[in-house]
Amino acid sequence: MTVRLGINPITWTNDDVPELGGETPLEACLSETRQAGFAGTELGGKFPRNSAELGSILKQYQLDLVSGWYDGHILENDIDAEFEAILPHLTLLRDLGAAHVVYADTSLGRQGAIHNPISHRPHLADDDWKNYGAKITRLSERFADFGVRMAFHHHMGTIVETDEEIGKLMSNTGEAFGLLYDTGHCAFSGGDPKELLLRHVSRVVHVHCKDIRQEILKRARAEDWSFMGAVMEGIFTVPGDGAQDYPTLLKILADAGYSGWLVVEAEQDPAKANPLTYATMGYRNLRDMAANAGLVVKD
Repeated sequence: MTVRLGINPITWTNDDVPELGGETPLEACLSETRQAGFAGTELGGKFPRNSAELGSILKQYQLDLVSGWYDGHILENDIDAEFEAILPHLTLLRDLGAAHVVYADTSLGRQGAIHNPISHRPHLADDDWKNYGAKITRLSERFADFGVRMAFHHHMGTIVETDEEIGKLMSNTGEAFGLLYDTGHCAFSGGDPKELLLRHVSRVVHVHCKDIRQEILKRARAEDWSFMGAVMEGIFTVPGDGAQDYPTLLKILADAGYSGWLVVEAEQDPAKANPLTYATMGYRNLRDMAANAGLVVKD
């Protein structure tokens, strides 16, 4: 039940919307990540993709590489083509000691979907889930054989967004397939973070921690905002600063024997939410709540 605390650099600079912190240099992201207390960081768009260069930079700031997002297309690609496309990314992660890859299937248009009303998104037909699950299981096995395991990210605007869709995916995938549990995307999709975690905690291999501003969530869903529109309005914040019941969620993880990273990934407008202030708040809140839940937090 040992966990480590990491953060995603989206706190400082947003790769999807470069005007959100686009001027912030990598050095500022990393120095403030360490200053806030975190042991590791996920990849961002400003990170070099050469393992020796990136490893040297992270060492300067006493940070480990947690993982890194990948825009997958396994629905559209065959397994060999998908594996070859992701291989440089997996190699970088493996070289720098990351155990999991953050993989989201963005087939059929996630990039456009994050700017469209949340009701306008791709869907997988009911009779496609069995074949899709078998296919992504085989891809997960390829990842495991290579040395970096699958952490599948359910995400707004993708074919795996809702609790129901996550359930269909989990019931059609095998042991090599691991779930990235994201509290914020579950809540934003209309799901129940506690019930989702209880159902699938044995398959959770990576955790993204966002809190929710409940009034903005209600408006976003009622008025059919876009994902990025809601982000700009402040739907997400760091753990302990919103409506999510993190003590209960962390206790579920502790009782299940979860061991791995807890990653603060709470995208906000850095002009409205000072990155160092919120990163420090997120670290302290998450550290204290994790310890109170029975998790041992290791630097």
